[in-house]
Amino acid sequence: MKSRVWIALALALMLVLAACGDSTSDTTEAEPVATTQATTAPTEPEPTTTTAAPTTTTTEPMVEVGSADLPIKVLFVPSVSAEEIIAGGELLDETLTAATGLEFEVSVGSSYAATIEEMCASPDSTIGFIPANGYVLANDLCGVDMQLKSERFGYDVYWTQFIVPRDSDIESVEDLAGKKWAYPDATSTSGFLLPSGLFTSLGIEVGESFEAGGHSAVARAIYNGEADFGTTFYSPYIDVDGVSQWDNDPANADIADISNCYVVTADQVVGRFGEGDLVCGDLEVRDARRNIREEAPDVMDKVKIIALSDPIPNDGVAFGPDFPADLKDMIVQALLDYAANDPDGFATAFDAYSWDNVLPTSDSEFDSIRALLQALGYTIDDF
Repeated sequence: MKSRVWIALALALMLVLAACGDSTSDTTEAEPVATTQATTAPTEPEPTTTTAAPTTTTTEPMVEVGSADLPIKVLFVPSVSAEEIIAGGELLDETLTAATGLEFEVSVGSSYAATIEEMCASPDSTIGFIPANGYVLANDLCGVDMQLKSERFGYDVYWTQFIVPRDSDIESVEDLAGKKWAYPDATSTSGFLLPSGLFTSLGIEVGESFEAGGHSAVARAIYNGEADFGTTFYSPYIDVDGVSQWDNDPANADIADISNCYVVTADQVVGRFGEGDLVCGDLEVRDARRNIREEAPDVMDKVKIIALSDPIPNDGVAFGPDFPADLKDMIVQALLDYAANDPDGFATAFDAYSWDNVLPTSDSEFDSIRALLQALGYTIDDF
């Protein structure tokens, strides 16, 4: 039995040695193994190294602001109906795209605060057409930059108007104590903030108040008798040539002769008076009452102005804090050129806001509004 085991081992050893020998050798038998070779450790096979195939890293191209993949957001505040704003905004979109080659996306914020927050949330791709108080808050919050201010019939400021039913016995701001107040929105400079500051300074405590939802809605509320008084924006009335005929006296802010007021039809268009405008005699109404002229053509018979505030800086064009400087310059110039070279088209695009021009501006022009907000203790959390 033992001899068979040794024979088997010997045969196995011969096979191993034969396999390890020169493959070209004719020898079929293993050579005798020297005693010293028995102590030599068997050669370990070389470790196998697996080399991974090189990988190719694909870098996604950077999406450029103003491209179809990242259009510039053009944001408007809801001071009048969204339909009116969007209609003009689409014309503005087409004009700016033609002038700059950039892509734009027009929208109306659900509130003033929502517009401000969106500008801060998308700092490199937003443009806001915002009022003075919205700019001050956005500038303090995230560094939004106001580049242009609007102009309406030669004025780069506007006013708060206090309106009441025409048959009301209210004649002055002092008479508003205890009266029901309709205002557009708690973030509106002319509609809420400035009147609030004025009431505080005069020690006037109004009665019940409610947010109507826009300047048009305030005019509608007074027209329908839903409030004793309302506060909205005021822009002076103009003549057929588009020139203001107001003498800057607050006592003469309203049109004196309202015996012949009408909404212009297609066959009545003349000069600056276009189809759909509200005209009394030879003067066009440009304040918030005109916003409800289609549904209430007799609004001038039902609603009057009793007082105006001090001037307020006009609204304007602001850019997100990280908006590309080269694109900003291009868009600013395109807007300036649009107003200068196509004034009728520009006025049509901004009809909802009654803009007829834009001018360069600076942050210091809004210091009075900044002081008002600080005096009232208002922050973005209040909007």
